[in-house]
Amino acid sequence: MAEDAPAQQVTAAPEAAPATTSFAIEDLHGRQAYRLLTSLVIPRPIAWISTVAADGTPNLAPFSFFNIVSGRPLMVMFSSGRRKDGEPKDTLANAAATGEFVVNLADHNLAEQVNLTSATVGPTVNEFEAFGVLPAPSTDVKPPRVASAMAALEARVAQVIPIDGSTSTLVLGHVLRVHVNPDVLGPDGLADATKLAPIARLGRDE
Repeated sequence: MAEDAPAQQVTAAPEAAPATTSFAIEDLHGRQAYRLLTSLVIPRPIAWISTVAADGTPNLAPFSFFNIVSGRPLMVMFSSGRRKDGEPKDTLANAAATGEFVVNLADHNLAEQVNLTSATVGPTVNEFEAFGVLPAPSTDVKPPRVASAMAALEARVAQVIPIDGSTSTLVLGHVLRVHVNPDVLGPDGLADATKLAPIARLGRDE
């Protein structure tokens, strides 16, 4: 080819898009859509939430619909469904009534106790006592923390938002204080994920 000949651009043939299986949500029956989505949106961090009832009874329960939603102000959210009888779960009722909750971040060593506190019990049951979870006093809110949790977020309820067409309710909370076990902090002052060893919800019962 002559030195002054124009260079030719070689374009690769487009690759075929990978095959997919598509689902119209309205075509899925029962809990199929929920089970499919929760098997795809993983891992979901678990908020082990402590609250107190209006009469002062402590409550402790895990929620996998949980995350950070704002950096300024620092806010977290969790979503709570209802009991089979249609009444709000104790965590939701307590947070709405008192305006406070604590998110305890559980690690692998606490997984069994987290599972135990997911049991449906009456509002007068103190899950800390019932399932052998040691409480620790919070600083700025009334609900106790889980003493053995590697970290805990004290929060004040900012908004309680019923989700249209659903039995779920979204709770937004301003984070007032963060408690962290110093053993999980790295030299930069941030949590080391390997030391934090968080547990998360996957699909099915994983």
